[in-house]
Order: sequence, then C-alpha cells, then structure tokens
Amino acid sequence: MHTSRSLTLARLPSGVPVRTTVHAYGEGELVDGEGGPELDAPDGSPVVYAQAAQHGREVNGAAVLRRLHDRLAGEASSGGDGPAVDDRGPTAGDLAGTLVTVPVADPLTFDRVSYTTPESLDSRQPNMNRCWPGDAEGSLHERMAARLWSFASGADAIVDLHTGSPSMATHTVYMRGDDACRGLAEAFGTDLLLAEAAGDDAETEWSERGFAGKLRVAATREGIPTVTPELAHSREVVPEAVETGVSGMIGALRHEGLLDGEPEPWDGIVARNHLGRVIAADSGLFVPESDLTVGDRVAAGDRVGEVFDPTTFETLQIAHADRDGIAYSVARESTVTAGSTLVGVAERIDEE
Repeated sequence: MHTSRSLTLARLPSGVPVRTTVHAYGEGELVDGEGGPELDAPDGSPVVYAQAAQHGREVNGAAVLRRLHDRLAGEASSGGDGPAVDDRGPTAGDLAGTLVTVPVADPLTFDRVSYTTPESLDSRQPNMNRCWPGDAEGSLHERMAARLWSFASGADAIVDLHTGSPSMATHTVYMRGDDACRGLAEAFGTDLLLAEAAGDDAETEWSERGFAGKLRVAATREGIPTVTPELAHSREVVPEAVETGVSGMIGALRHEGLLDGEPEPWDGIVARNHLGRVIAADSGLFVPESDLTVGDRVAAGDRVGEVFDPTTFETLQIAHADRDGIAYSVARESTVTAGSTLVGVAERIDEE
C-alpha cells in the first residue's frame, strides 16, 4: 500500500503555508488527524523514516526517493535519473513494516537552491540541520524540524539523505561507537564510512560548529539508529548517485527487516570524522596536484596543491596534508579565500 499527504511545516509572515509531501509504503498508512497527517501503523511493526533535501541544493536524495517510489509503487519513470524500473524488484506489498519518506524536507532552501535560508526568514537557525529535534513554538526552521520529528521520532531507523559536491567522495556518516548505527551504515553500502563523534565526545571544533543539532545526532541520542549518506554532486541529478542511493535504501530496508534477504556484504574503509582540513593560508587560485583525486590515500606532509596570486603569479602557499588518511574532498572551484578548505582528510580507523 502507498499513501501520501500534504504536510504543512510552518507559515510565512503573509500566512502562506510552507508545505511538503510525506509518503508511507507498506503496512502503515497516512491518515488525517486533528493536527494534520499522522502515521497509522500496526503495533510492533518496524518503521523506517527517510528524508532528503534538508539542504535545498542537495537534490539527488529527492531523486533517490522518487526512484524508490517507482519500484515500491510499481510505476515506471520516464525521467533520466537512472535505468528503467526492474519489474522483479520489491513492491510496497513486500514490505514487512512501513517506510515513511519526505523527499523535500526543507522547501525554503529547495526553492532557492541554497544550503541555508536568508536571515529574513530565520536569523536564529538558518541551517535546518542544526536545530533538531526542533521546537513547535520556535523559529521557522525549528517549527519545521519539530513537525518532521513527529514522524522521525516514531521510527526504528532513519536515513537522512544528503549530497556532497562533485569533489567529495560518496560516503555515509554515522555516530562513532554506536554499533546499531554502524550496522545501518554498512547496510547502506558506500565504500567509505565516516565515524563522527558528537556532544561531550566531540573535539572542540566539532562541538562549536553546532553539530549536536543535526538530525542524525538528535535521533541517535533517542536510541534511533541514524545515518547520513552523502551522495555525489549537488545541484545536479546524477544517475550514478541516484542508483547508489536506491541500492543503499534497499540495503537499509533489508537490514531493518522490512524486506527479505540480507544487505550486500560490506568491505570498505572506515575513517574518523572529517576534522582534518587543509586550509587556504591566503586568498587566490588553488590548483590541486594533478594526480590527486577523492578517495586517494595521503600521508602527512604530502603535497596536495598550490595557491597562487592571479595578479602577480606569486606562489602564496604550497599546501600539504596535515595527517595520514583518505582525501575525501578536493576543492575544484579554483577561487579560494583565506581559511577555506582545500582538501579534507579523514583519518582511517582500522579498528573501533
């Protein structure tokens, strides 16, 4: 079974509602409640919650949930976001539980193709992924998060689909030290997993950047295994990224018992959260080493690129890796300002 409902997340000053759509597949269904749509699912039946486009320029997650809808609802898509639907694939009737999806979690940023909202809309929480579990009487983003939290908090597992840049390796982030999150991350199946600490366990910089308000952190603290896959490419629907996401969602549904079978065996790399950042010491043009690509192993001291002054041609910085690890991001937009990240290095973890 598949049901969907329009969901009002908040209201603008003019009274215009900020709306999105929520979908339910499998044993549960969306019903009309006094405060809007609610999930009606059998007691004891597992629920997985997945959302996308919490940051509006990160569109591949929405395309993933569309392709997944095509498979579960048995509908053929005419879009160019991947191969034709496999008629032998799972349908909503095969789900031993309920999948709830929200393809566009933040319509405000989606309409502006942006990462955050303008100050005029939410000066307190311009980034929606810093204010979970939200506040029904708070700022615009806090209210939106609280409305979505009413669905997410009832789940047994959460997949928060995000999208990196073309210069970032596809990876899945999970809470370091949490075995249930690690298992869900492995089931999603990206080759690179990033183990991220939070709260009192986080390094100072991580804590000061407000990451405790991420959906993944808030949900994990409530005992809900949660992962954040970062698929390739923002602003552009890329078929390969979409297929990675669909395959990952199928693996997650199998891991949580909603679909028969086991996820594909995982044999990848685990690294610690990406605090290793090679920073631009001055503003200019950055040219990475010609043989440096995302996913490469680097050693402390390795040359990773050069920043030069485009007016005088003077070399301003020879950039070097500050630690051993995996180059999970390499800046490809050449114009950089002082303090911006040139290369992100994740330290490999052989054992946790």
